Amino acid sequence: MTLHPLAARRCWHTAINPLHATIYFSPDLAKELAPLGIEDPVAVNLASRSAAMGAVGPGTVTATFYNYRHDLLTRHLPAVWDTATPEQVLAARLRAADSTLHRLLGTETVESAEMAEAADLAVLATEGCTRHARTLYAAHADLPVPEAAHLRLWHATTLLREHRGDGHLAALLLAGLDPVEALVSHTATGRGMSAKWIKATRGWEQSDLDAATERLRARGILDADGELTDEGQAVRERLEADTDRLDAAPYEHLGEERLARLAELGGAFVAQATGAGAFPRDLRSRA
Repeated sequence: MTLHPLAARRCWHTAINPLHATIYFSPDLAKELAPLGIEDPVAVNLASRSAAMGAVGPGTVTATFYNYRHDLLTRHLPAVWDTATPEQVLAARLRAADSTLHRLLGTETVESAEMAEAADLAVLATEGCTRHARTLYAAHADLPVPEAAHLRLWHATTLLREHRGDGHLAALLLAGLDPVEALVSHTATGRGMSAKWIKATRGWEQSDLDAATERLRARGILDADGELTDEGQAVRERLEADTDRLDAAPYEHLGEERLARLAELGGAFVAQATGAGAFPRDLRSRA
């Protein structure tokens, strides 16, 4: 890898992933799916993210999403596809991305030269992605690229997000972290979701989180206070380093200067969106 080891990771965390993730906390997504008969918040999330794979059942989604409780998924899948088709959901999701970005960034930013530049850079990066063993990325890579610059950017960040995510699953397996252990140890870094959001969106109970915490303590990853030990920090860093290595190709393809520019542009958009209330204040609370 010729780039700085952390350059791609920083761009992904500060620009790419947050731009894509605005959709998950946007009221516009629920508004678009409600007329299709999808109103339960969990069903909205599951349908919108899995639709690119087609009318799949809970087994496929448990495998590809990794950290959702399986019995939560069985309550909504495949039943949601009796309510709306994947094609209808994908169209609604794109409309929601459009309205979300307009609402958070404003028309001037959405139609700016900087937005078009960022979109071109992000799409260029996706040319370095690969499909093999990357189920969610490959499914989304088969979708058409939107014409409008802000939607091209959102589509490209979706591809880059799922490409890294698919590789991250391989790294989690290598690290020996099961779905709940992965969530709990990520929360302990201060960058993961709070227990409140894990329970609300992933379906786990407090007893599941407590049991995972005890397993991590027994392995020396967490201390008595639930904080990462030195070993725990090393485990999480090896996990991120393995993910970086598996996800290096799109950013190597982009190159150092263009990667820095994408991080600059995307980071500015994320700061603007965050200031406009894109994400819940307690999303990463340790409580």
